[in-house]
Amino acid sequence: MAKVTKQEKVVKTKKVLSEELAQELGLTKKDSLEVVNFVFDQMSETLKKGGTVDINGFGKFTVKKREARTGINPKTKEKIKIKATHVPTFKASKTLKELVK
Repeated sequence: MAKVTKQEKVVKTKKVLSEELAQELGLTKKDSLEVVNFVFDQMSETLKKGGTVDINGFGKFTVKKREARTGINPKTKEKIKIKATHVPTFKASKTLKELVK
């Protein structure tokens, strides 16, 4: 695997992932796109239900509750109330952290 310099910017889209999967496994592009979509749909549904997605060697996706708080509108400088919400979070595994170094 080539080391990426700061000047290079690599972007992997679902389309690129599915094309690479198709080439690697000899699938049709349509079938590989369905596989990629299935994986992301399953992850999204799990998080939507408040679950955790733990991918060994990659990291853990969880949902955290962000409490209601007071913020400031940057344009008007007036205080506003921000409602409580749930947000997805990601914690990289030790393996991924070492790989990225």
